[in-house]
Amino acid sequence: MMKFYCTILSAVVVCSTNAQIRAGLTGIPDTSYTTYSAYANSVKTNPEARMVYKFNIASVNEKTNITYCRMGKRALKLDAFFPKQKSEINNIAIIMIHGGGWRSGNRTQHHPLVQQLAAKGYTCFTPEYRLSTEALFPAGVYDIKAAIRWVRKNAARYNIDTAKIVVMGFSAGGEMAAFMGTTGNMPLFEGTQCNTGTPSLVNAVIDIDGTLSFVHPDGKEGDDTKKTSAATYWMGYPKNENIKLWETASPLSYVSRRTPPTLFINSSVPWMHAGREDYIKVLSENNIYSEVQQFNTAPHSFPLFEPWFTPTINYIDAFLKKVFTAK
Repeated sequence: MMKFYCTILSAVVVCSTNAQIRAGLTGIPDTSYTTYSAYANSVKTNPEARMVYKFNIASVNEKTNITYCRMGKRALKLDAFFPKQKSEINNIAIIMIHGGGWRSGNRTQHHPLVQQLAAKGYTCFTPEYRLSTEALFPAGVYDIKAAIRWVRKNAARYNIDTAKIVVMGFSAGGEMAAFMGTTGNMPLFEGTQCNTGTPSLVNAVIDIDGTLSFVHPDGKEGDDTKKTSAATYWMGYPKNENIKLWETASPLSYVSRRTPPTLFINSSVPWMHAGREDYIKVLSENNIYSEVQQFNTAPHSFPLFEPWFTPTINYIDAFLKKVFTAK
């Protein structure tokens, strides 16, 4: 008799004839993707790349290590950056999700980016989430949903307009940002812990070089020929053993008339935005605004470095001013 192994996602059960791979759940943080390691790799092909360090901006308040979700002994943290001077109108909130292949990376890598955005009047948050050394998909999705709900619950404290909540991410975080935008308030991906009863929907998405689909023919996610890929670690299955799960994890599977306006900021690496044109087509069919800004010679990790760091901030600022005008 054939045995089936099933992954339970709320009311949906995704089954395979093979057991889920749990060898990647080491419990040991993977520190392979850092700003410095990304720089060392990027500068080989882009000698113009320059490191960007954390700023000291007098007009920006900073609060770090805020617990937004607690599960037993596990406390999930975020950092907040916001203008010191309270404005007469509530601010746009930006939730920035770090990259690192759903396995590595750190929320502090994007502190320089959110500092500069806070200096422009935005209220920004950088949440951590459970990576694939700790838990498999969709645990990280549940975490970011809880972070979005926490931001909504704490809107008054941080002077936030709850009609102007933005989710943004880089690389794996970009994929997750698109996922949040396409699955807002979807029970399947809400989880059952932390800040429940509060909406998780967002009002705009900024995807910085994150794939839109794990199964798109233009993508390279799930190539395990040389070593176990980052996406395989996160899913717990190679793509060919449970493609339904990989489809379930893809933002492109859910883009619809309910998806908010979306900005794509991309590098020169084409497979990092696999599914983008299909995604935009759905938005266009539903008269939802989208915008693409692409650095045609930039490495994948471009938002961490100049000469792309400052233009990236300007693209973000211009997009948000456009989509939230007169709202």
